[in-house]
Amino acid sequence: MEEKYLRVEKHEGQTVLFGIGDWNLYNQRRIESELERIRPVTPLIWDMSGIEEFDSAGVLLFINYFEKFKKLTNVEVRGYTPQQERLYRLLAEHQNDEISLERKSEGSLASVGKGVIDAYREFVSFLEFVGYNTAGFFRYFVNIRNFRYKEMFYHIEKSGMDAIWIIALTSFLVGLVISYQSAVQLTKFGADIFIVDMASISITRELGPLITAIVVAGRSGSAYTAQIGAMKITEEISAMRTMGFDPYYFLILPRIFALMISLPLLVFFADVIGIFGSMFAAKMELGISYTQFINRLQDVLNTKHFWIGIIKAPFFAVLIASIGCYRGLIVSNDTESIGQQTTASVVNSIFFVIACDALFSVLLTQWHI
Repeated sequence: MEEKYLRVEKHEGQTVLFGIGDWNLYNQRRIESELERIRPVTPLIWDMSGIEEFDSAGVLLFINYFEKFKKLTNVEVRGYTPQQERLYRLLAEHQNDEISLERKSEGSLASVGKGVIDAYREFVSFLEFVGYNTAGFFRYFVNIRNFRYKEMFYHIEKSGMDAIWIIALTSFLVGLVISYQSAVQLTKFGADIFIVDMASISITRELGPLITAIVVAGRSGSAYTAQIGAMKITEEISAMRTMGFDPYYFLILPRIFALMISLPLLVFFADVIGIFGSMFAAKMELGISYTQFINRLQDVLNTKHFWIGIIKAPFFAVLIASIGCYRGLIVSNDTESIGQQTTASVVNSIFFVIACDALFSVLLTQWHI
């Protein structure tokens, strides 16, 4: 994971900012990006005792942001060494516009390059996360006793059973809207009965899995990020590593397996409720009885459409759970980061679920399935 150079602790009436690691020229941009996120509103204590290396670039960063923070609140510096103090006084006395850390506004090309580099670093970090998960996945099957049944069933209940009502409401409304909107056009051509074909195939093959995955991404994926992020801030994950417990083995994999089990069941449930919503709308708008609807459904709904929707669900589950857990693990040591990473988790999960669904659609169309 990416190294951090600041740690923030908020106490009643004051904020403590700890400098960590090597504050040197090589880490300048990453340290500055962390400092930019600090917005002290209470008296600030800046503890420098955790800084292992401090060169002139690091001192200039400290000078620059020390002056900025002093304009916002009272700042007290602690934990500096005599060598650091001498270097600070030397640079502070000779600081001028030529060595100011204020950078000129970046051009569009520089912004694009910076974005590409940040995306590359995040991609490499995610690959590392996938590697740890894969290793833990194989360890699960070395010995059947390795399975964390209690944790897995707990998360099945939280991500599956507790989501039934919102899935039911969403699926019913989707089926209802599809039939109401389609009825207007089908009536013009005297093709009322074909509403069964359109609603049943679209719900079981595409809309049921997709809507369910999006709802679960917003509900369970964000919860995974917030839970693991809170554990990261309170250093519970560091404590687990200290005691010899693997966080991937105890926190990540049970959530992934739980969602892989619960999501196909939720998709099946969404298919049933969505078709019922479509049946209800067909009865109200077109006068098609429930018996007619069910008889037509048996004729037109091939089982392959149902199974295609069910098979998509485990892939969606792996994407949602992996992204949610990964975002939780990269939460930095401040509460604002939890909100940022939770938002990113939901956005990323929905995007990749839709992209995965599009890939399935293209492949299955090419294979004439």
